[in-house]
Amino acid sequence: MNHALALAEEAAALGEAPVGAVIMEGDVVLAAERNRMQALNDPTAHAELLAMRAALAKRGTGRLDGCDLYVTLEPCAMCAGAIAHTRLRRVYFAAEDTKAGAVENGVRLFRQPSCHHQPEVISGIGADRAETLLKDFFRGLRER
Repeated sequence: MNHALALAEEAAALGEAPVGAVIMEGDVVLAAERNRMQALNDPTAHAELLAMRAALAKRGTGRLDGCDLYVTLEPCAMCAGAIAHTRLRRVYFAAEDTKAGAVENGVRLFRQPSCHHQPEVISGIGADRAETLLKDFFRGLRER
């Protein structure tokens, strides 16, 4: 999670919402990304999606079974759907997202009967640091 938090800090420094994501296969980092929505002019360029795409390319498969995702913010519905489709084994997230989160908040996608794959979810690791990054970033935007 420390690697993901460092990526979130990098994102904030570049004017992106501070979210970082790392995909691990055992002890090997398959992919590490940060939000790039502003840089790419792409509202789908969330850290999780970028990391999943990179990990899939590195693996050369359409699945990430046996892999774990570490992300600094609870995934949204778009990212949660991609997590289910790629069949990630486990999702660790730091900060809860009560507005747009879709794992433990909102639609709780993995708990829906229509969700074909439910990864194990572990939340709260690094939450204080992630929440501080997010609050500071959005406070800075409001003060402009």
